[in-house]
Amino acid sequence: MNTMFGLFNLGGGEIILILALILILFGARKLPELAKGLGQGIKEFKKATKEVTDEVQSAMDEPSSPPPQKRLTPNPQPEQPETVAQSSSSPSTKA
Repeated sequence: MNTMFGLFNLGGGEIILILALILILFGARKLPELAKGLGQGIKEFKKATKEVTDEVQSAMDEPSSPPPQKRLTPNPQPEQPETVAQSSSSPSTKA
């Protein structure tokens, strides 16, 4: 049990003392309600962290497409009149 509370450097005696103080402060009738509320809070916290983790994972798994690029169109040049090639032969009508 010492490894579980290693961060707080609590031993078995200190944990029992803390639990006894909680029992005295809140009474035996309130402890089940407190434990139920604590359990639901932990459950909701785990659910929220799982949802966030799943969302991040799914966002990373999606293939990223390159952002749409703006196509720059060249400045329109003024239209030049097309020269019609006149043929030297005139249409001949054969009878």
